[in-house]
Amino acid sequence: MAFRKDEPIPVYMFLGFLEAGKTKFIQETLEDERFNNGENTLLLMCEEGIEEPDKSTYPSKNVAIRVLESKEEMTMANLAKLAYDTRAERVVLEYNGMWQVNEFFDAMPENWQVAQVMTFFDATTFMNYNSNMRSLVVDKLNLCELVVFNRFKKTDDPKEFHQIVRGVSRRADICYEYTDGQVAYDDIEDPLPFDIEADHIVIKDEDYALWYRDIMDEPEKYDGKTITFKGLAARNNKFPKNTFAFGRHIMTCCVEDIQYCWCVCQWDKEINPKPKQWFMITADIKVQKHRLYKGAGPVLTIKEMTEAAPPEKEVATFY
Repeated sequence: MAFRKDEPIPVYMFLGFLEAGKTKFIQETLEDERFNNGENTLLLMCEEGIEEPDKSTYPSKNVAIRVLESKEEMTMANLAKLAYDTRAERVVLEYNGMWQVNEFFDAMPENWQVAQVMTFFDATTFMNYNSNMRSLVVDKLNLCELVVFNRFKKTDDPKEFHQIVRGVSRRADICYEYTDGQVAYDDIEDPLPFDIEADHIVIKDEDYALWYRDIMDEPEKYDGKTITFKGLAARNNKFPKNTFAFGRHIMTCCVEDIQYCWCVCQWDKEINPKPKQWFMITADIKVQKHRLYKGAGPVLTIKEMTEAAPPEKEVATFY
């Protein structure tokens, strides 16, 4: 197939801190002929550890390695040029653990599309990173599909690691690679604290963050159900008539990342909420396209809405 610079380019992202095992995994991936089957591949490295990629063992020689020495080089124009110069049909990205993932997304050329995100941690240093660089840990967990804990010891408790990952993501698979070479996949059950099978689901104040993340990850599970929960209403002049936002502020890891996390609500009555005025709503959920979502999402049609006392903790968390 002839190279075209406007063709979609899939990006395979490998996240994690220095010496977490990213380079080794990438090396093994590119040594596998099922993956490295002749496509022009741009291996883009944003940090250099002790290990370096060894192209001599690749079954296909169509791999070009480029290094970004600093964030200043991570621009849309430069990334597009690197892809064009190497005739890349896909990108394998070893990302710098100290850079926020959104910084890459902001610089990503329009025809680059994220195909897979994997995050690697050294189990011997993970708890220290989580205590001292929590925002960077959360950043690496937010969008990943697989989390790998390398150098895991038999004395380590998987539940501790599981809880931290699940505090950020319920979607990611978790893998523990032990120091003796054995590999185990996390099978710890993690039930939601409310009855997802019920036709009418009641969300407790302390469970809002878990519910909100779950409905945004898998909205189809809630299609056709009725929901009751407490929150704050907000309107904007750009919203359609009889439409408003309803939700709560959620803190993922620290005060700096608190965000108002809301759903689109519709009601046949006018509403002019006051600042910090809490309501309890009961609404029917329909997953549909809506311009406030820029696509499909849960649209709540209000059945009942009454003023309510604030929750004990006004900012929701995952713990």
